[in-house]
Amino acid sequence: MKSSFGWCRERQGQLSKFWRVVAYEYQRHVLRRRFLFALLSVPALVVVMALVVLLIDRAENKNTPIGYVDHSGLLAQAVEPPQSSSFERPVPIIQFESEAQAKESLQAGKLQAYYVLPSDYLQTSQAELIFIQPPSSSAQAQFRNFIRANLLKGQPQAIVERITEGNDVVVRTADGSRQMSQKDWFNILTPFIAGLVFVMAIFTTSGYLMQAMVEEKENRTMEILLTSVSPLQMMSGKIVGIVGVGLTQLLAWIGFAIGGVMVGRNYVTWLNAVQIAPSALVTMAAVMLPGFLLIAALMATVGATVTEAREGQQVTGLITLPVMLPYWFSYLIISNPNGPMAVALSYFPLTAPVALSLRMGFTQVPLGELLPSLVSLTAFALGALWLAGRAFRLGMLRYGQRVTLRELFGQPAAGEH
Repeated sequence: MKSSFGWCRERQGQLSKFWRVVAYEYQRHVLRRRFLFALLSVPALVVVMALVVLLIDRAENKNTPIGYVDHSGLLAQAVEPPQSSSFERPVPIIQFESEAQAKESLQAGKLQAYYVLPSDYLQTSQAELIFIQPPSSSAQAQFRNFIRANLLKGQPQAIVERITEGNDVVVRTADGSRQMSQKDWFNILTPFIAGLVFVMAIFTTSGYLMQAMVEEKENRTMEILLTSVSPLQMMSGKIVGIVGVGLTQLLAWIGFAIGGVMVGRNYVTWLNAVQIAPSALVTMAAVMLPGFLLIAALMATVGATVTEAREGQQVTGLITLPVMLPYWFSYLIISNPNGPMAVALSYFPLTAPVALSLRMGFTQVPLGELLPSLVSLTAFALGALWLAGRAFRLGMLRYGQRVTLRELFGQPAAGEH
């Protein structure tokens, strides 16, 4: 009983040291200015781009009135259409009794343009647009909505909504397991966006770990730390801590995106169609988490084996290339998401997170392919953790000397346990 109690206390002490390393590594990076800059730079860039687009749209789409002359009688008792977007600048639509009056206002600069609806407009649907400078696209769109609203005046609301919404083409697979419509375009883009965010977050945060490993070797901080924790506790704590940093970054970006969509729905109508299935989010998270752990462990291995940060950055290219490989073959994945290339990339650990995310946007990935990929990712992640621990034990006291691949994968060094 005493021996068992002592073993439990020893395990608790080891876990306590492990979590201290995790907390230290997490706080060390999260509280740095460069992390906060990286965290806020992406949403700030999106906001700036949105503002630039809005300003350009405002500059190009003037709210100078647009006129019309109606010889058909369609607009005798005109009704106003509903505004499609709160960001759209309303363009006043003015009726003129004669073309001479409309032409005079146009030449005086009081109009962007004016339309002439002939007497047979209801039969031909042909109208004439008169302008000096082409009117803005927003003005023309608003006048088309104005005409549509008056053509549908008096019709049942269901018919009005059906015609206003237009066609919705639904593409369904032969087995009925998957379908897409024109309204699902954002849901199709979601895997692309998720993959890019994953790549950005993982290489930003994993780069911190590699650089920290090299710096601690150079300034001999390792010697001090190893007096209180074991190499396995230190390495595993550092990797878990850096994964926590990456997850913080991802969750913050996801929070910004959700907040932006929720606010934007009040102003942009098409954002109301944005719906992301919770099952897809859970599946992507299950795939990307072990992928995150795998790459972080590989980065830590590089940091433990090289002698300076510049050398480590050159080696990490061998890791970054496979992760980006699915984007190079994105056309093949999109055109045939269950084809040999897509399936092969889904099984290879370094390409699996992005490849599976891309496939989930266009097909239902079979469970028989998803589970083996998850098992493979998890196994390689655990193997990478072991490899990182070995690299750390071999290289922790080799200042100015790198650990070779032969030593890393060969027999244990003298004195290694």
